[in-house]
Amino acid sequence: MTAFHTAHATLATLASEGGGEHSGKHDSLNPYLTGGGALLFLLLLLWITTRFNRDR
Repeated sequence: MTAFHTAHATLATLASEGGGEHSGKHDSLNPYLTGGGALLFLLLLLWITTRFNRDR
């Protein structure tokens, strides 16, 4: 049980520090561009799916 407690304490400490110099955010990732690209990709997949199901 102490190994579990030690692992939990270590992970909690790492999570609270924010990862040191790596904060998880990248300046090059624009959320609007990423979301717009994902939306266009999903709309393209929807269009392809409807082209294959013309007989319905």
